[in-house]
Amino acid sequence: MFRKMRRHRQALTEAQCLAVLARGTSGVLAVSGDGGYPYAVPLSYVYADGKLYFHCAPEGHKLDAIAREQKVSFCVIDQDAVVPEEYTTYFRSVIAFGTARVLPQEEKRRALELLAAKYSPEQRDGRQREIDRLFAQVCMVELTIQHLSGKQAKELMTREN
Repeated sequence: MFRKMRRHRQALTEAQCLAVLARGTSGVLAVSGDGGYPYAVPLSYVYADGKLYFHCAPEGHKLDAIAREQKVSFCVIDQDAVVPEEYTTYFRSVIAFGTARVLPQEEKRRALELLAAKYSPEQRDGRQREIDRLFAQVCMVELTIQHLSGKQAKELMTREN
């Protein structure tokens, strides 16, 4: 179902892909948008227990698209260093393919706590107050990963080996 990478020698291992997801702070969610157009939106996320979580308003383009089609992809760029003298970039990125669902109320708090802990680790009391204050106004989406693909510039491969 998923294509094999053409330049398979540059492929990241599953462990490397998961490390990119764990350390990343933003990515781009791609869904099947209105009128058959792709819709890709940058957002903050957290990776935990083999899944990605992100927050959004309780209505909007993302949620409408996910309601129509749960299959999505999510791209994280780990590195993108332009090297002008070599006419290239030293890049590393990961794409997660999977299905998205809006979390029900009983699962939403845990996902919000994971997200808040990632971005405000020292603000334990403050983040709980903020979660309580905005709980009814926020939606949490879970992306269950079905396939991971990661690739890096060949120049980064030789440095890591």
